Amino acid sequence: MKRALPVLVLSVAGLVPVWRYAPSHDTAPVADAPAPASVPPAGADVVAGTTVDTEKGAVQVEVTFRGNRITAVRMLRQPGHPQTEAAVPRLIEETLEAQSADIDTVSGATVTSDGYKESLQAALDARGA
Repeated sequence: MKRALPVLVLSVAGLVPVWRYAPSHDTAPVADAPAPASVPPAGADVVAGTTVDTEKGAVQVEVTFRGNRITAVRMLRQPGHPQTEAAVPRLIEETLEAQSADIDTVSGATVTSDGYKESLQAALDARGA
């Protein structure tokens, strides 16, 4: 009887996380669907980079140029991972600051960062920038 009470308490304590678990309702890989088309500003060139298949999923960027400057970067395809969603704004911000694909990898999203940089470089090469 002395062992039954601790076993019961520990069993209930071990099951509490299972009872509290709430699965994500967003299970569709929305990130792999092409983004809706947008109209580029007048006088701007828009170039899509190649689609890079990574172990986390496909990565593809679209770069908007005005003259020789990168004015915007948009993700056309990205893996549907929380790390990726957190990394993309940082990657875009660094691209706009550096005006090149020579940017730092985002810690925790190395695979996505590498795919982003490869797709970005392909877009820059296609434009001749």
